[in-house]
Amino acid sequence: MRQTILSAILVSSALVANAQVSLKPDNIDDVVRAMTLEEKATLVVGTSRQGSTGGMQGGNGMVGAHADLVPGAAGTTQPVARLGITPSILTDGPAGVRISPTRQNDTQTYYCTGFPVGTALACTWNQELVEQVGRAIGNEVLEYGCDVILAPGMNIHRSPLCGRNFEYYSEDPFVTGKIAAAYVRGVQSQGVGTSVKHFAVNSQETNRTEVNEVVSQRALREIYLKGFEIAVREGRPWTVMSSYNRVNGVYTQQSRDLLTTILRDEWGFDGVVMTDWTGQRNTAEQIKAGNDLMEPGAQAQTQEVIAKVKSGELSMSDLDICVKRILQYLVKTPRYRGYKYSNRPDLKAHAEVTRQSATEGMVLLKNSSATLPIKSTAKVSVFGVTAYDFIAGGTGSGDVNKAYTIDLMTGLSNAGVAVNKKLADVYLKYKEYQQSLTDAIPRRGWFWGKALLPEMALSRQIIDGQAQESDVAIITIGRQAGEGSDRKEADDFNLTDTEQQLISDVCAAFHSQNKQVVVILNMGNVLETASWKGKPDAILLAWQPGQEGGNSVADVLTGKANPSGKLSMTWPVSLIDVPSSHNFPNVRAAQRQFGGKTEFTDYTRHVEGLNVGYRYFNTYGKEVSYPFGYGLSYTSFAYSRPSVKAAKDGFVATITVTNTGKVAGKEAVELYVAAPKGGLDKPARELKSFAKTRELRPGESQTLTMNVTAYDLASYNEQTQRWETAAGTYSVQFGANVEDIRATATYRQSKAMTVKCHDVMRPDMQL
Repeated sequence: MRQTILSAILVSSALVANAQVSLKPDNIDDVVRAMTLEEKATLVVGTSRQGSTGGMQGGNGMVGAHADLVPGAAGTTQPVARLGITPSILTDGPAGVRISPTRQNDTQTYYCTGFPVGTALACTWNQELVEQVGRAIGNEVLEYGCDVILAPGMNIHRSPLCGRNFEYYSEDPFVTGKIAAAYVRGVQSQGVGTSVKHFAVNSQETNRTEVNEVVSQRALREIYLKGFEIAVREGRPWTVMSSYNRVNGVYTQQSRDLLTTILRDEWGFDGVVMTDWTGQRNTAEQIKAGNDLMEPGAQAQTQEVIAKVKSGELSMSDLDICVKRILQYLVKTPRYRGYKYSNRPDLKAHAEVTRQSATEGMVLLKNSSATLPIKSTAKVSVFGVTAYDFIAGGTGSGDVNKAYTIDLMTGLSNAGVAVNKKLADVYLKYKEYQQSLTDAIPRRGWFWGKALLPEMALSRQIIDGQAQESDVAIITIGRQAGEGSDRKEADDFNLTDTEQQLISDVCAAFHSQNKQVVVILNMGNVLETASWKGKPDAILLAWQPGQEGGNSVADVLTGKANPSGKLSMTWPVSLIDVPSSHNFPNVRAAQRQFGGKTEFTDYTRHVEGLNVGYRYFNTYGKEVSYPFGYGLSYTSFAYSRPSVKAAKDGFVATITVTNTGKVAGKEAVELYVAAPKGGLDKPARELKSFAKTRELRPGESQTLTMNVTAYDLASYNEQTQRWETAAGTYSVQFGANVEDIRATATYRQSKAMTVKCHDVMRPDMQL
């Protein structure tokens, strides 16, 4: 009987398919009814890249039926021409659009702008600025004929060793969510979409497609999902990308608890969920879970959908839900709307956006005796091979095919700074030699990016000569990371012996002449600094600042721009001080076995729970090298008139910030809250809001306003499966960083508040 009914449905679908209907925003249900099973199966599977099993892209060209649309884009959805269903184009991100810069039989180049990496954007603490960057990126998505950028990346910095931390924003979910929402709003203001990723708990690159991330329900809700929740509620992204990994025993791509119960039912997400670029798994289970689109797509997946509908293993109604959501997405896209893209975005204007935004994300870590900004008449010796081979961004899908990268030596020269050419020639010859060696080694493809050149050891004679000839030494230390592997402690998180020696020797030589030394950190992630930060006079964390990097750094070094960035993550004294280091690959923790599976490869237990970043260091009084939220300026700021007033649902906090220094600058104020005693254990303080001033002239003031809801104050109770905001008096703390609280006030929550949630995603092994 069941087979008879199913056959009738299929026959009926085929008959309806003959009806003349073309996709419009107001007839989506009619189009779904008009589609054949084969057409529906085609729509939920992207254009195949590699044979019949899918998998990750190879090379820079798009493989498949629509390679002619936007070569080098990450993937597509498939069209159904007879029903007016157009394809859509998905491009990698998040530091800019990633497409092939050259095309066959075409003399035009299709370069895209390389913007600052995610860590740099987060360290601006400036949502308006991030929206501006998003608008520029969104314009390139639009004008290069794409519909969605696969960004922003917003996984939590659980460990400094995660290979893709440069793409992500912070150890804190509130910063993550707010910066991501701003990025989404900016991009989508251009009429194109975003895909927030990687949902969820993509905390490591080691065995990232299979590893089971085991995490408590509370830590999952408060740390790893909260940023996504903020981005979904406030940014309303068109799409969400489900991650490769498992969470608590289940692939996220097959987790209905995650993709439907939490994402859609609890948070109200109404867009498309697509898989990360995975080979074939259980496609029927992915569809049932709420994965609407399988990327990059394979013919075998299409056939699986057809076969499992016919066998009854996958219901037509579940498939129709995914089909409908894809159609609702498609009618919003530029390609469906027939937008005549130019292939000529204003790259010059966007270069200015990246140059300016990069300076605001740079963090001044040290500036003894007002070493910076350097005097315009100074002669500078530029040490470190990275200064001559500057790193604009990370590797893998987060990289951008850009026209150029300005190195630091060029940036200083452009700013009118006299660079010691004798030393520069030594480094340039070394760079040329090292590149000839690496060019002789076959590259493993776009995925691994350009090799980082090893640092050059210099004789003390050369360094002493530079100290005689120049006024200031600048040492650049570089690091590269990206998709597919995690960092290591030795010679990556820690400095190499050559780098340690270089810093020691340069500082000794220049200080013996009463001259100053500046260290520039050109990287996307955290570095050990405690062992050497006492030696140089100034340290500037430049991050990976995009294609204008050398110019941006020079703007800060010369005082054209006043650094106002603050750390969005803690910089520990030692890697082993980070709680996750005892449960993360490539650290000194011993691997264990559980049920025949190997820890850190088959599974990783988040034993630290909520103790991620400052929540641990600040609560337990653990010494750090630089605290969360830390950053210096060329000027100084005073906080005054703190105020907290109860609102309809929470409170409104205000603080007045005054520039008490001698130059113009911006200040980010971080609002922390300490909960009343009793109830659930909580960190000593947690970030609940932040705001940044405009550029204030010396003596000028601005009053900042920050809103906090009762829901923002809630913690997750695993026993009741509720968000709970305790009644009582909360300490509201206005900080320059998590350890530097400048003003306080109080807020009284008159009664407890709860929000009921579903009891889902319990850990599958003991933590």
